[in-house]
Amino acid sequence: MARAAVLGRLTWQVATIADVRRESSTAVTLVLDDPEWTSHMPGQHVDVKLTADDGYYAERSYSIASAPADGRLEITVQRVVDGEVSPYLCDIAGPGDQIELRGPIGGYFVWSPDRSAPVLLIGGGSGVVPLMAMLRSRANAGSRTPFRLMYSVRTPDDALYADELRRRVRDDQGVDVAWAYTRKAPDGWPGHVGRIDAARLNADGWPATLEPDVFVCGPTGFVEAIADMLVAAGHAPHRIRTERFGPTGR
Repeated sequence: MARAAVLGRLTWQVATIADVRRESSTAVTLVLDDPEWTSHMPGQHVDVKLTADDGYYAERSYSIASAPADGRLEITVQRVVDGEVSPYLCDIAGPGDQIELRGPIGGYFVWSPDRSAPVLLIGGGSGVVPLMAMLRSRANAGSRTPFRLMYSVRTPDDALYADELRRRVRDDQGVDVAWAYTRKAPDGWPGHVGRIDAARLNADGWPATLEPDVFVCGPTGFVEAIADMLVAAGHAPHRIRTERFGPTGR
């Protein structure tokens, strides 16, 4: 039965786009109806395949943004310049259109609500997507596990889920978000503008003495730099889970 489940999970399925939500000028969330979809764990992803009339196809992987209990599957797609898949999903696809997908995929970069350790999430750009699934899953499960998100974006306009994140911080004392703007900050921003460095990580992240579970997702260079700083700050490597993508990835 286990083998059958694995094979079934990797079978291509046809999903219908039920809704499209604009997250930023370059990103959208696709709400998908898939009658064959069962469930997933927060942090997993799916493969998406688009096939042209002449049979040519392209595949890309996208993190799942929705919590398992949300009812519908959601993925958030950031447009990649000269990409083969993301421009269509971001600018052309609409309700009623169908796409092929398979998943859920991945069992390492996942969080379970039965974990009690504090959670430190560190996302760069669209790397926040699987971290958002974890935040939403925490809320749906009624978990009181402390969560802290450090979210690095170029400008305020590039942030995904900004309104929802502010609402969650306002309504849940167990959730905190530290913003890092690398190019331009909001008017009146009192903090530093630039990349997350060791000082910022130590000031805004959970200290290693709390033994938090850490999830880092973003571009390869971002993830490697953050992971190195975490280890240097005393975080146990086995508690640091990373997921990265390159310029032609998600």
